[in-house]
Amino acid sequence: MPKNSADQPNRRRFIKTTGKVAGASALAGVALPHVHAGVNDTVKVALVGAGGRGTGAADNALSVSAANAPTKLVAAADIFEDKLKSSLNGLQRKHKEKVDLGKAGAGKNGLPERAFIGFEGYKNAIDTLDKGDVAIFTTPPAFRWVFYKYAAEKGVNVFMEKPVTADGFGTKKILEINKLAKKKNLKVGVGLMCRHSRARGAMAEKIQGGAIGDIVLMRSYRMHGPVASARSIPQKLRPQFKDLEEIRWQIRRFHSFIWASGGCFNDYYIHNIDECCWMKGASMGDPENAGGDPFDVIGTRDKWAWPIMAQATGGKHYTKNRQGQPFVDQNFDNYSVEYTYADGTKLMHYGRTIEGCHNEFASYVHGTKGFGTFSINGHWPAPSKLYSGKNPNPANEIWKFPVRESNPYQDEWEDLLDAIRNDKPYNEAERGALASQVCNMGRMAAHTGQRVMWDDAMNADPLAPDIEKLAGLDGKAPVNANDEGFYPTPQPGITKKREY
Repeated sequence: MPKNSADQPNRRRFIKTTGKVAGASALAGVALPHVHAGVNDTVKVALVGAGGRGTGAADNALSVSAANAPTKLVAAADIFEDKLKSSLNGLQRKHKEKVDLGKAGAGKNGLPERAFIGFEGYKNAIDTLDKGDVAIFTTPPAFRWVFYKYAAEKGVNVFMEKPVTADGFGTKKILEINKLAKKKNLKVGVGLMCRHSRARGAMAEKIQGGAIGDIVLMRSYRMHGPVASARSIPQKLRPQFKDLEEIRWQIRRFHSFIWASGGCFNDYYIHNIDECCWMKGASMGDPENAGGDPFDVIGTRDKWAWPIMAQATGGKHYTKNRQGQPFVDQNFDNYSVEYTYADGTKLMHYGRTIEGCHNEFASYVHGTKGFGTFSINGHWPAPSKLYSGKNPNPANEIWKFPVRESNPYQDEWEDLLDAIRNDKPYNEAERGALASQVCNMGRMAAHTGQRVMWDDAMNADPLAPDIEKLAGLDGKAPVNANDEGFYPTPQPGITKKREY
């Protein structure tokens, strides 16, 4: 549609007369940018981080319903050429006309014009967008605040994968940057897609309405074999990667390194932990004060619905793979965490990444009058049910979600694009940061062997204090291997203040 067509709906005029009215009271006195300034009303998307989850998020963005379309992928960036090529090939095969990265072969090494390789690629990708467009951040979480800062300064909407932080330093950065994002009325989604599950949402309303009485205990389990890059052998034993620079090797295997991702604890367990906090009522704190003492944020101990303390055990049961090659990653292969809420409620989380053991992927909530199950078959579909009594006895079922739930990975994008199209308040960054910080607290408790309070985790030494300075092949890795290829690992009771 021509930019100034008089006989076609104009996005900016529409926002001015409709959506802006709906949000006027909440945003009074704030100068708002146009929600979307693109030609033809297309929301342009830039992908930063072209691994499996990044490709999946871009696929979801390009698959939004007709009510929220059109969207178009116009730029992509990664530090690994093979990942970038693979991602773009898959997206182009599926979405064809929705993928337009400029002139073919005009970029580096025969890539399209707007396909960028290198540490500074995120800037190049974001710079292709206009206000109202969306940048997807699916790189290791340690870099999240760096990219978020650049996008917020540019006035670009954001979808960032979970977890959004790997330590308290990163959490504080996200919360600080988010103040600017809110001032600019940016729409920010966080990949805790289970929060967009219609079934879990209905269940949370029932629970918080008193359907099972007061919550006294929650249990979550994610126990299965090793996945992704959580188990690593020495780099020199991987011929295809033996010449890769140290920093790139660690980013390539980011689940193995606590500084990069929070390890398997944060990346895998955050969904189960966050869902339980949701059932407890955790949303976010006071946007003006979040990130400090939780009791000060909320004002009363009873209403802070995130845990305030964690104590945990864990260890590495297996130190070699079946070929006898040593594991050199920083992860434990089993974790048991007891979280305590301000009112005394407990959340017990169990994580394990060991082959040949009992597998369970589930979350449960116990109240004074009943019992609830959710996430019992993985992330989706997740039959959500409530029972009277203490056990999931079918005879005692008092509620269940009436239909098969829709895909929450797609629902979160429908919700984000709806907010962009209709100028609805939408910012999940604070909640994502607090959920990530709960994981940081539990992981730290296991790795140090100490009881860890909220402030302890928030104020711990940063794991990668110079992360924003990483650039090119000279970027120094936050941790380094010894001559045998081993990295420092947690030693509970010995390293009490740091995790390694």
